[in-house]
Amino acid sequence: MDPVVRIAVDAMGGDNAPTQIVKGAVDALNTSRSIEIILVGKEGLIRDELASLNYPEDRLSIVDAPDVIETAEPPVLAIRKKKESSMVVALNMVKHGEADAFVSAGSSGAILVGGQLIVGKAKGVKRAPLAPLIPTEEGVSLLIDCGANVDARAEHLVQFARMGSLYMEYVMGVQNPKVAIVNIGMEEEKGNALVKETYPMLKEAGESGEINFIGSIEAREIPHGYADVVVCEAFVGNVILKLYEGVGTTLISSISYALKSNLTASIGGLLAKGTLKKTLKKFDSSQYGGAPLLGLKGLVVKAHGSSNAVEIKNAILQCVMFTREDINGKIIEAFEA
Repeated sequence: MDPVVRIAVDAMGGDNAPTQIVKGAVDALNTSRSIEIILVGKEGLIRDELASLNYPEDRLSIVDAPDVIETAEPPVLAIRKKKESSMVVALNMVKHGEADAFVSAGSSGAILVGGQLIVGKAKGVKRAPLAPLIPTEEGVSLLIDCGANVDARAEHLVQFARMGSLYMEYVMGVQNPKVAIVNIGMEEEKGNALVKETYPMLKEAGESGEINFIGSIEAREIPHGYADVVVCEAFVGNVILKLYEGVGTTLISSISYALKSNLTASIGGLLAKGTLKKTLKKFDSSQYGGAPLLGLKGLVVKAHGSSNAVEIKNAILQCVMFTREDINGKIIEAFEA
């Protein structure tokens, strides 16, 4: 039997904390016997939420943390000053081996700062990128970086490509994952200064066998799944991610409205309900969990700030495969070589 994965969950982080966070944690516990949850936050509020829920009590514990880091707070100052916050306490648990992973829907900036200052970057890693899975026609692709490094250099993007390849191979089971860099055209000479500098370096890494580099990818091709690892700096990645989410939500809403617009559409909708539900679910980003902050000494996962219980549950379950495949260890091994 595989060892249980201990996951520290920031119960106070996110727009819907603690209600949806606690419910998501309990749902994850009831879904998998392979996890142990440590809810970190204001103990009284957490116990109030747990009172109406059924869960295996032997696999859930609470660590009291009286402070909360708010979204609007300066990240560096908050991490340094609020030692008793749910985020800092939970990150320290990962640092000291008291937890195998950390999940939070709290402040992105604080998670990025705390992950690097408290948990620490792995040896050889220059920057730690956020890497969410995004739905495509072919399944999923890894978007790396989506928010951590808006001032990344070419050497950082090459490392992102290598880390992303390891993630897709060992966590998602994609053999020889295809890597592409986001660009405004397919030609090698196109792009801004960063892309033009990075492209030949990725090409060289591809020729040496470090990655399977297939060239540039335009934003409109990303949903088709032509690349398994989509490389970009964080500003571009965050724009892609937010547009992706916005278009997906709009399409689902528009289709739902159209199917209720008249009797004929309603009948057609009922006949196609099963197929539509299956297709739309495929493009529901909530089922893919959170975005791991790759390249750290421990596992840190950032969930959407507006995450509901389903998204929290999936972010927690995502940690099991990541931990068991020891992606951090593989990244350390690759970058120390």
